[in-house]
Amino acid sequence: MTTGQTAQNSEESKPSFSATLLPPDYQPRDDEEFMNPLQLEYFRQKLLRWREELVAESSETLESMQQENLAQPDLTDRASMETDRSIELRTRDRERKLISKIDDALQRIAEGEYGYCEDTGDPISIRRLEARPIATLSLEAQERHEKAERTRRDDL
Repeated sequence: MTTGQTAQNSEESKPSFSATLLPPDYQPRDDEEFMNPLQLEYFRQKLLRWREELVAESSETLESMQQENLAQPDLTDRASMETDRSIELRTRDRERKLISKIDDALQRIAEGEYGYCEDTGDPISIRRLEARPIATLSLEAQERHEKAERTRRDDL
């Protein structure tokens, strides 16, 4: 087998979600097969839209910061502007981390691992994925994780 054939075969073995067309009003349901091609495409598109929104907001922030003039004569105005800028930068940092989690979720979709709890391997509920499409833990596993975290903090 040649190198070209190997690359072609590995491309064929990857799941292809772009061929799946979603009906305009599609909503995942609990009574359908879990993480079927429609559900995967639904969540892939949801994640991509969310990512695009975050990137656009980030670009807007950069543009507005470049246009702002920090040479305010009034110290109070300058302090207020610097505080606003600091808050905006913290928000953008959180969004940068969120984009990374979205990218991870998109990678899990590509690898066929999306929608399953990384602790237990059990399916994560559709309702949870709707609310938090980057979720990696089932609700029960997340609650256990948070309880263990609180216990560790209390022990300090």
